[in-house]
Amino acid sequence: MEAHTATIAPRRHSAAYRALKVWWQKYSLIIFLLILPVAFGLNDLFTTGSLSHIGENLKDGISNGAIWALVAIGYTLVYGIIELINFAHGDVFMIGSFVSTGLWATLGLTLVTGVFGLVGGLLASLVVAMVACGLLNTLIERVAYRPLRNAPKLAPLITAVGMSFILQNVALLWLGGSQQSVPDLLHAQQDLFNIGGIHVYRADLLSVAVTAPLVIALILFLNRSRVGKAMRATAQDPEAARLMGINVDTTISLTFLIGGALAGAAGLVFALYETTIWYFQGFTAGLIAFTAAVMGGIGNVQGAVLGGLIIGCIQQISDNRIGAQWTNVIVFGYLIAIMVLRPRGLLGEETREAG
Repeated sequence: MEAHTATIAPRRHSAAYRALKVWWQKYSLIIFLLILPVAFGLNDLFTTGSLSHIGENLKDGISNGAIWALVAIGYTLVYGIIELINFAHGDVFMIGSFVSTGLWATLGLTLVTGVFGLVGGLLASLVVAMVACGLLNTLIERVAYRPLRNAPKLAPLITAVGMSFILQNVALLWLGGSQQSVPDLLHAQQDLFNIGGIHVYRADLLSVAVTAPLVIALILFLNRSRVGKAMRATAQDPEAARLMGINVDTTISLTFLIGGALAGAAGLVFALYETTIWYFQGFTAGLIAFTAAVMGGIGNVQGAVLGGLIIGCIQQISDNRIGAQWTNVIVFGYLIAIMVLRPRGLLGEETREAG
């Protein structure tokens, strides 16, 4: 007797269902990101008839997020090229703040310094902070990471944590464990102009004016220069890059140099923006910046910038509307949701396998 097996016909969905599924996959992430600003914007519109409050939140978020973006780029560059989470990077940013504020005293910058002297002194401080942090990051790579290039992935990861603690203790010996006030050289909260009820302060202009040119210059460097193409080739396949004549070790060192320099610039902006510095600021900033890099798509520079701006806006809306005690919960809630909806991040691409 022949056995008869029943076949189950595949379930067919209507064209409308399939179209809705495609639409949801395409736009669900955008809808999710807009929940907070749209909800509070509608609330403002119905209660006060104005959107200036939510506009103020988003403006503050962009100016604050620009600092996180500069730090996040360092994380994403290093991970993209050697797939290492450089936990010491946040502390390099902290050293940038310390170097900058130390130079202000050396150069004699005070609240009564003239405009030209102040601009010249701050530009000199910016250059020195970028060079110092770039060289520091390169030294960390040469001493702590390069000897472990072929070691199991856990070894350089733990080494990165160790370097973070070393830099924190150097800063602790440098300025002590208390938060230190620094001169408000730019009068950061002075109102520059007003657009539709949204007040733009000097601190807001500073963070964007420093971040935007550096990000644009970096993207052009990566896309058009010979060294930038070597960095992208090394990120894709270091062995193939080596066979094509690229000095992989030098390219990796240059990546650390650039990431450290951007962290140094962020350190100076942070000191001027917050007017306080302390030895533990690198841990908090590093955690936020790394979250921004993952959210935007680790290994993608534009994604790191986008992630930094999004986190800055979420933080400002939460601090101002919900409560600072809930801010980290909301930020990491957004991160988890984004990873569920798009595991590679907002602009992330599939990376090579580690090994």
